[in-house]
Amino acid sequence: MNSTPKVAIVILNWNGLKHLQKFLPSVMASNWPNLSVVVGDNASTDNSVGFLQAEYPQVRIIRNDANYGFTGGYNRVLQQVEADYYILLNSDIEVTPGWIKPVITLMEQDVTVAAAAPKIRSWQQKTHFEHAGAAGGFIDSYGYPFCRGRIFYEVEEDKGQYDDSGEVFWASGAALFIRKKCWDAVGGFDERFFAHMEEIDLCWRLKNMNYRVMYCAESEVYHVGGGTLDKENPFKTYLNFRNNLLLLKKNLPFGRSVLTITLRFWLDLLASIRFMNEGKRKDAWAVSRAHRNFVRTLFMREKTLPRGKAIPHHSTLYGMYKHNIVWDFFVKKKKYFSDLPQEDFYR
Repeated sequence: MNSTPKVAIVILNWNGLKHLQKFLPSVMASNWPNLSVVVGDNASTDNSVGFLQAEYPQVRIIRNDANYGFTGGYNRVLQQVEADYYILLNSDIEVTPGWIKPVITLMEQDVTVAAAAPKIRSWQQKTHFEHAGAAGGFIDSYGYPFCRGRIFYEVEEDKGQYDDSGEVFWASGAALFIRKKCWDAVGGFDERFFAHMEEIDLCWRLKNMNYRVMYCAESEVYHVGGGTLDKENPFKTYLNFRNNLLLLKKNLPFGRSVLTITLRFWLDLLASIRFMNEGKRKDAWAVSRAHRNFVRTLFMREKTLPRGKAIPHHSTLYGMYKHNIVWDFFVKKKKYFSDLPQEDFYR
């Protein structure tokens, strides 16, 4: 690197005082010579801001006037941050001192790399991968996301099996490195997502602009997970199902999106029936609400995102799994990423 890029770690906070108290010390110990730390606050009521002002005066605080969710919160905060690279970091992540350099080095070597993520392990069980990101994100032809190291609820122990850095389909929003110029070009997050799968949409739009998304095995962080919405929260179920359909509508070519979304409606119906059989009526209702919300916007023209430009629909599918991961996981019992033949991914 000819010069040291300016890097800004940006943590979006909403009533996350306990996480800031526990994990901000590791962030402040990060080794990078041209580094700033910013906390964007989504109108917290738990004295998060007061804690930062008293204990970390060197941290820049940007205060939003309301809780705009993950997407709207970051969009508003990053408008006010100048850097060559942003690192969008969850407040419930513990980092290691040298975690920044490997990722920035990888990205500096190739100008087509727009975004990247480190290896994400579980903070509670540090020998294992963490659900939200693991060793790089992928997606199947029906829109179901999964990771190297995690398919559905099956989380692998890290035995070095994914220590090769390389291109992936999406990088986790829990610890997302992105070039500022690419963030600006793609228009940031789509605020309709509010939270969940917004980073997959962001990465897919970057891929549609002929950028690449990478995983860097030489960098590791540890994620608690579920800091804002518990995995059993029906609102999370609603967001996951609604946002998944929106993701497909936005990023697939029109003809393929119609076919894929039609098939997904039937698959989602099966998921809803399963929720009912398990006594999770609120989750089943959340799937129904997700479908109704999506249908209301089905024939609406896609909005240009804030500060963004129209995204061409010439989808780059590198890293997409050609089959149905649901069928392969639950019927064929392919529990691990290594069970999936590499020739079954678009290259």
